Amino acid sequence: MAPAYYKKPRLRDVALRRLILVVSVTLCGVLLLVFLFGSNPASINDVARDLVENLGNGDDDDDDSAYRRDLKVAKGFISLPNQNDLSLKMEKLNALPPRNLDLYPNLAKDRIIVVLYVHHRPQYLKVVVDSLSRVAGINETLLIVSHDGYFEDMNKIIDGIRFCQVKQIFAPYSPHLFMDSFPGVSPRDCKDKDVASQKHCEGNPDQYGNHRSPRIVSLKHHWWWMMNTLWDGLRETRKHEGHILFIEEDHFIFPNAYRNLQTLISLKPEKCPDCYAANLAPSDVTSRGEGWASLIAERMGNVGYAFNRTVWKKIHNKAREFCFFDDYNWDITMWATVYPSFGSPVYSLRGSRTSAVHFGKCGLHQGQGEKKACIDNGMVNIHVDDADKVPNIASDWSVHIYKNQPGYKAGFKGWGGWGDDRDRHLCLSFSNMYRSTGSSSPL
Repeated sequence: MAPAYYKKPRLRDVALRRLILVVSVTLCGVLLLVFLFGSNPASINDVARDLVENLGNGDDDDDDSAYRRDLKVAKGFISLPNQNDLSLKMEKLNALPPRNLDLYPNLAKDRIIVVLYVHHRPQYLKVVVDSLSRVAGINETLLIVSHDGYFEDMNKIIDGIRFCQVKQIFAPYSPHLFMDSFPGVSPRDCKDKDVASQKHCEGNPDQYGNHRSPRIVSLKHHWWWMMNTLWDGLRETRKHEGHILFIEEDHFIFPNAYRNLQTLISLKPEKCPDCYAANLAPSDVTSRGEGWASLIAERMGNVGYAFNRTVWKKIHNKAREFCFFDDYNWDITMWATVYPSFGSPVYSLRGSRTSAVHFGKCGLHQGQGEKKACIDNGMVNIHVDDADKVPNIASDWSVHIYKNQPGYKAGFKGWGGWGDDRDRHLCLSFSNMYRSTGSSSPL
């Protein structure tokens, strides 16, 4: 009986040693990846190039499954378009860790994450990246660049960033990634003002009788995918409870922007408890501010806006309203249908001097067509006063409230471009990507 008695403990010892070996190897692999990506600033572009050049090699299904589990994508509960190889590769790029970890290993606990969402205007991107490099405090936080499509010239600009941690994400359902199927251009798509029953084509027209344009609807799709991914899916942000600042590729950011935003966020609970957000710039994009010794509360603008998870939850609860409003612009959709549904004015707090300027002359959907190239070369000459290089908001200022401002409001019926049921379905699917059950009902 003695040999049988001692046999069982030895089996447990062997199993324990094997478990320790597996855990040790796994930890070493993770540390190696962090070291490689953190110490080589150009590695994401190298990896991106390798992934794109080796589409369809079929040797990375396990990695893709792990990525999906990490992002908690609830694809079994929703209906998303079938992905092509390029779309799947973009998802893999989204799983890469931030770069410059060796230069900035520790982020501030009270950091405001900065999200720069871009399309394909490299001449603009160079300007905003250069302005960000001069922002005081930018090295304390994480910069996330969200791309609508995959463009090498855009990647090269981001590769040159050395002033903070930076992570790139790519919208995997961008119409720019699908050459012959929805959400890109499908062979059977109706065009312009086609009548589906006569042309035997697919699609629903908008309220003005026009059928979808993939490069136009990509604006709204990208913004909504990005918001859901940042707040609910991405490992670096899905548990972030603080504010996230959103800027675009044609926003010039002043050196004092980050410090001013920190002040606004700290003052908001006391000075403007009903304010939903903080803004770097006036809602009137042509204004540089009033220059008063006062804080300003006004309608939320679309240049340099920041809000927290509480506000995101309110926005997400209105996913159906967002996805069904017939306007391809995300901001007009918010102003005309989502914000009014909150039941009270949606104010944002800002300083009386702008900390960001909209400088673009070409619309987001311009410059991407073959025959309508954007002729603006992106050269800007924005004068930055000394007062805009240092924090210029005082904690003892009172708040001036603008009421009944002009602009898009409830009752505006929209500019159209968003009438196709497929776009509305895809939009609702984004709402539930990272949730087994979503707050929006299926169609």
